[in-house]
Amino acid sequence: MDEWANFRSFSGGSWSARGGRGRNPYVLSATPCGSSTGWAIAAATSMAAVTLGTETDGSILCPASLNSVVGIKPTVGLTSRAGVIPITPRQDTVGPICHTVADAVHVLDAIVGYDARDATPTMEASKYIPHGGYMQFLKKGGLGGKRIGVPSGFFNFPNGTVQQMAYAQHLNTMRKQGAVVIENLDIENLSVLLDSQNNGQQIALPAEFKLSLNSYLSNLLYSPVRSLAEIIAFNNAHPVEENMKENGQTVFLVAENTTGIGASEREATSQLNKLSANGLKKLMREHELDAIVTPNNAVSSVLAIDGMPAITVPAGYGKLGVPSGLCFGGLRGYELRLIEMAYAFEQVTMVRKTPAFLP
Repeated sequence: MDEWANFRSFSGGSWSARGGRGRNPYVLSATPCGSSTGWAIAAATSMAAVTLGTETDGSILCPASLNSVVGIKPTVGLTSRAGVIPITPRQDTVGPICHTVADAVHVLDAIVGYDARDATPTMEASKYIPHGGYMQFLKKGGLGGKRIGVPSGFFNFPNGTVQQMAYAQHLNTMRKQGAVVIENLDIENLSVLLDSQNNGQQIALPAEFKLSLNSYLSNLLYSPVRSLAEIIAFNNAHPVEENMKENGQTVFLVAENTTGIGASEREATSQLNKLSANGLKKLMREHELDAIVTPNNAVSSVLAIDGMPAITVPAGYGKLGVPSGLCFGGLRGYELRLIEMAYAFEQVTMVRKTPAFLP
């Protein structure tokens, strides 16, 4: 995740602070990851049965994976973003973080659908919602007949490590459950897709953030600040309270310096769309894949660019006890397929353990 993903939420009263805070309940010295961290920790420790995370790039998938819970990152627009402090409408999405796939799917059924306060995206994505909801796709045989791709460049664990052996076993488990697992697939221009400095994101995101945040603030019934410029001024006036020495506000300053969506921003967005079309979308259609699988949130940036969905499920624990997840990702509207596979995988592996709070 880059700096844009890391300040996803308004946390602790500070506009300059990065998102979720907390400690990994499995290994206290390990990172809990991401900016929906608090919600993943709350779910992992049973402080809450249901939590909702927000993701721009990895902020559901990463903390869910590293805190051994299930996280669903829905297709952008499937769930309303109304009331959520925005980064970019192209990528922002809200999804459940829970103990189990079934719990997360229960929540997903409750939060999908049209919302007049986020009208265009939720209307467009409503075509993906199956009649009768998503619970019907909780099938123990859900891996049978599925075509699952394993893209190159993600499972780079040394041979003999706990992670390498666990993931190899999981791929074999999928095959035994009837899935066709195709390894060593290449996503075209993967290095560019993962390079936010050069793929267009660093041009598009600042302008999108400024516009969407200003709109959000202007529509609040009450707020001491009504624009990004006022947030910057507030932080400068309260440097100690806002942890300015630790966090700064470089991202805010870059965004404030933008002047709307112009030619360069449109060109950047067009480049991102082309990279996605010729990358994961092309790979999945050429190989007729139902999903790709990757560790943790490794593929989150590839999915984020086109608003694609994913589900991460607990996959094991490292030598020191740090959790890891297995992520099922797909094209827009593939939630029902991902649910079938994630649920079947969860039921046959039953990996999750309660937190140990190791040092």
